[in-house]
Amino acid sequence: MERAIALTERSVTLPRVTAIILGAVLVAAAAQVAVPLPGTPVPMTLQPLAVLLVGGLLGARLGAASMVLYLALGIAGLPVFTPTVPLFGIARLLGPTGGYLLAYPVASFAVGALLTPGRRPGVTTPSWARVAMGVLAGLVLIHLGGLAQLLILTGDLSGAARLGTLPFLLGDLAKVAVAVAVLTKLTPAVRARL
Repeated sequence: MERAIALTERSVTLPRVTAIILGAVLVAAAAQVAVPLPGTPVPMTLQPLAVLLVGGLLGARLGAASMVLYLALGIAGLPVFTPTVPLFGIARLLGPTGGYLLAYPVASFAVGALLTPGRRPGVTTPSWARVAMGVLAGLVLIHLGGLAQLLILTGDLSGAARLGTLPFLLGDLAKVAVAVAVLTKLTPAVRARL
């Protein structure tokens, strides 16, 4: 009996650990797609999209754990952060993009929690409206983190918004559209395997 329980726990744990690692790898890969923008120290990247996808696909706890792993890898000095910002390790968290990075676990958790199906029987697939609400909430949390860090560094709220929020609004609409389409389709299948 104990052996059966141990095998069951191991078979449940392995897919979850794998998912956490793959989520961190996805965000690290998305960080490498970076476009520096004139007039701001914050580059346009695919990281926010990846964070939203990880949270939605893995759920609140596993998504947040994946983002904590991602941050730990970056703090340890591995090249997982965007290469266009010349700060390494923990210094990255204190620089202009640190607020965004620190918001990733919170945003991923929020998206995952908002996409978790209700307790009603038979409800397993989140509606596109629920997915859109979760994705928008996650994106707002990421921007609030980035805005807070830039406010600390600049001392000027309008300047911080000009540097870290306004240049990204159009690209964020595209990220929301992609995330909603992907999460509406894949979330039930991926979560059923975790």
